[in-house]
Amino acid sequence: MTTAGRGSGSGAGCVITAGGAYAARLARAGDSWFPERWTLDGPEPYAVPLPGNQPEEPGTEVQPMADGRVLIRRPIEGRHAFSLLYPTGPGTGELPLGAVECPDEGTRLHLLPPAPCGERAYALAVGRRTTTVWLVAGGTFGPEYLAEIPGRCSGGVWLDRTGRMLALDREVGGRTKTIVVDLERGGEVSPLLQIAADSDDRLLLADPDSGLVLIRSDAPSPGESRLGWGVLGSTLPVRFPESLHPPDLALTPFASQPGKALLPEACAVALRIDGPFGTWVGVWRPADRRLHQLRAPDGWLAGSGLWTPEGVLRLPYATEAEPCGVAPLTAPLTAPPSYASSPSPSPSPSGEASTLVEPPRPAPTTPRPVPLQQAPLGRLVTK
Repeated sequence: MTTAGRGSGSGAGCVITAGGAYAARLARAGDSWFPERWTLDGPEPYAVPLPGNQPEEPGTEVQPMADGRVLIRRPIEGRHAFSLLYPTGPGTGELPLGAVECPDEGTRLHLLPPAPCGERAYALAVGRRTTTVWLVAGGTFGPEYLAEIPGRCSGGVWLDRTGRMLALDREVGGRTKTIVVDLERGGEVSPLLQIAADSDDRLLLADPDSGLVLIRSDAPSPGESRLGWGVLGSTLPVRFPESLHPPDLALTPFASQPGKALLPEACAVALRIDGPFGTWVGVWRPADRRLHQLRAPDGWLAGSGLWTPEGVLRLPYATEAEPCGVAPLTAPLTAPPSYASSPSPSPSPSGEASTLVEPPRPAPTTPRPVPLQQAPLGRLVTK
């Protein structure tokens, strides 16, 4: 599963379907931007340009659909117009889907990550006090209003393979907590993540097969957000390993390895690493307790990628010599770490994988509950 591509914005990165067959991005020609679809499930990846009658404006978003068409969102004077693009020989076909009106200048609308089914697409309109979920592609009569949620929401992570349960990070009263929106029950809202009453807790990634989740919270270090991991439906606390807290580096998870049912600790996670020397790739598994740092391919569309069930991380890249490429990276497997000879963390990637090892920590003198609440997910996730 991938979390990359919450809107490509000004041509940055790309968005990949949940099934991995297609990707879409805004490509550049001189000073102009145009949509581009990548086909990833063939012998070799290839790109098809989908230019319109004029260059795309800043703020345009694209998202691939499972049938190969590309959804585009164009902001136009207080409204957001949606269309499906597809190649028609030398030209580009366009099927208008309608628009969502946002007359309030304080409202911001953006596409949610691709739905697991690939047949529908959703958008989030964040207003001053409420957030609205829209079905913008795959409905019957154009964009359809689904639910209005009190509070300002951000993020967006799918918790199941059907596209029913959507996790959002909601800010209410100055605190951010993750909630679950049930799209088949009129947008019914339930709490999901609340580590401490006064902490900001956000869900960054969820793997529906294993139940592994990665979160960001300031509960363990007030005033400082840290990455942690847990398992949906588990009674065990969320953990915040030192291997996910390297000094002077920012870590953002973007993809998890599918097919690891009942094996959350063996599920590999890909992370974007930003540091003083640039951007590169990290691979981490709960069972390893290590962060492997790997050099990204030249031209990597940073923050995007897809795991295969076999454990190969496929990273899309674009260079002048190769405008459409996918680099495979195989994550190293390691034995449990030996703390007596733990290597020092590397501030930048090298040609070989470097590791950041989690040292042993003393047991707390008193247990501090940090629950990952089940909300309505017990019937949908692995225990």
